[in-house]
Amino acid sequence: MDGFPIRRNTVLLAATLTCLSGMVQLAVAVATVTLVLVTGIEGILGLGPAIFLTAGALAALPAGRLMDRHGRIPVLAGGCVAGIVGCLVTALGTGLESAPIVVLGFALVGIAQGTILLARAAAADMYPPARRARGISYVLFGALFGAALGPLVFRPLLAGKELDTQALIVPWLAAGGIMVIGLVLVLMVRPDPQTIARQLHFDAGGSNDETSAPLREIIARPGVLTALVAAIASFGGMVSVMNLSGYIVVDHGHHQTDVFTVISLHIVGMYALVLFVGPLIDRIGRRPGQIAGLLLMAVSTLLLAALDSVLWMSVSLFLLGLGWNISYVAAVTELADRALPAERGKLIGFTDGLSSFTAVVLVLLGGLAYSAFGVEALGLAATAFVALPAAWILVRSAAGAPDVRPLSVK
Repeated sequence: MDGFPIRRNTVLLAATLTCLSGMVQLAVAVATVTLVLVTGIEGILGLGPAIFLTAGALAALPAGRLMDRHGRIPVLAGGCVAGIVGCLVTALGTGLESAPIVVLGFALVGIAQGTILLARAAAADMYPPARRARGISYVLFGALFGAALGPLVFRPLLAGKELDTQALIVPWLAAGGIMVIGLVLVLMVRPDPQTIARQLHFDAGGSNDETSAPLREIIARPGVLTALVAAIASFGGMVSVMNLSGYIVVDHGHHQTDVFTVISLHIVGMYALVLFVGPLIDRIGRRPGQIAGLLLMAVSTLLLAALDSVLWMSVSLFLLGLGWNISYVAAVTELADRALPAERGKLIGFTDGLSSFTAVVLVLLGGLAYSAFGVEALGLAATAFVALPAAWILVRSAAGAPDVRPLSVK
């Protein structure tokens, strides 16, 4: 297939993730504060992120299955629509100070995030195994530009205002407007990436008549379980700390607008070096990338436990994002390698669902731990959560686990 449609689709999907990143940045920065202000209950600071993550987890596997049946683009477009409606509903609930309406809006935003993140499966569709990690990295790179939306869009909307429910209405409306742009972009993707995947599979000697294997059989393939563990640990560890960071910054006595600085640098860490990470993983292999990324995340959470200035919290969150970048790209690429085109959405959706459910539990427990014992307990627990899986994957490698190659096609 001509390379132009692939390049164009890659740019459009990357730009769609820019819009998602902007919406998610606002959600991370003010979700906890929004819910606390609406309800007046400080003890539920972890509930806002938990709603996002639960909704995203519930959406991921069904969205992945729908992608395998009906193509990537209709499902991604549906995710954008959920994001638009979710932001508008949250703005309405904030203005009315209605907790049920805000919770509904949060759930729709979570569904949007869980669905649109499956653009990684669409990226994997368009590139052969030897260049698959860099293909995924090209699409993920788009999310980097969403880091600018906090300082450029949301920070001015909150600057100089008392942080109350009325001040949060316009930022949520602005986030909905950003997702309208995302919807337009994703509808411009042609042909559907799954069509490209089937052609690549056929060109490599595969048959168009091959059917999807049951999920349990896919998970039993060599390399899938370790990649699954790496994906869950990196995503769960990163998202739980990221979603609590906004409240941590404010609780340390810093201004609410400083949250956008910390979160923006975190997003930079997640995506700024992804164009180098993808080719590196294609070169060194999937499993070394999983281990290295998880260990870097462990270093970052130790820094978060020890230091409380805006500068060092920004450094910690930057390293957390970079470690996630390395480990998660390696894990998702491995999963894509082990799945046929008709299985890829289902497997990555299943992984995202488990990762998000894990993050829900970690956010709730992390909120309780932070309220009861402080940031030190949160940081040390997060360190153990990402370091232990890295050690397990390393031991499996040292014990002679078979080297994993891309799924052979007969």
